[in-house]
Amino acid sequence: MKVLVIEDDPGIIEVVSLCFQLRWSGTTVVSAANGHKGIELVEAESPDVVILDIGLPDMDGYQVLREIRRFADVPILMLTVRGEDTDVAKGLELGADDYITKPFSHIELIARVQAVLRRAQGLAITDEERPFTSGKLSVDFSRNEVMISGQPIKLTSTERKLLYYLIRNEGRILSHESLLTKVWGDTYVDARDLLRVHIQHLRQKLEDSAESPIIIVTEHGIGYKFIRPAGK
Repeated sequence: MKVLVIEDDPGIIEVVSLCFQLRWSGTTVVSAANGHKGIELVEAESPDVVILDIGLPDMDGYQVLREIRRFADVPILMLTVRGEDTDVAKGLELGADDYITKPFSHIELIARVQAVLRRAQGLAITDEERPFTSGKLSVDFSRNEVMISGQPIKLTSTERKLLYYLIRNEGRILSHESLLTKVWGDTYVDARDLLRVHIQHLRQKLEDSAESPIIIVTEHGIGYKFIRPAGK
């Protein structure tokens, strides 16, 4: 496996390299000290996962994230400062798969990387999995195709997995804990803000109203429910 660390602090790069050296043998860690070099290395090295710091000397991590998402679906973890919730929300909105706050432990870093890689591998969907079509929404999970009004839309692997569980439980209320466990894993059971941001992003892509959603409906204090879109 290959990990790309885009970070200008040599100390953080050393910590990340040591984490993988101790706990994930066979991993190659490459690094870039600025955003432009990091973007180049995503293309040149084809890493399995990217660990991206928000504060970089030449351009901020959000801009780097935008540029990478133009051409690659590689899983990306954002490095943030503890307590900076706005950083987390913005990163997830722009397409980051997860985040980890500094300082972090070896165990936490490896667990986060393992989780995003599992999600990136997708669902165990067979060719017999029936497509879902209703109103303007059409989803073929076996082909990873999602369309709105006949136009393809691009979902991240996490968004596809979240949509899958919502659709396959159409009309049922899925608790926050249930969705977090199914999509992210047991260690994320309390990460409601993470779920909320991904629901918002998914609604936006499905053209569901943020103020009065009719497709992914909030059940306050409980979770979310998928409602079949009306129309032909």
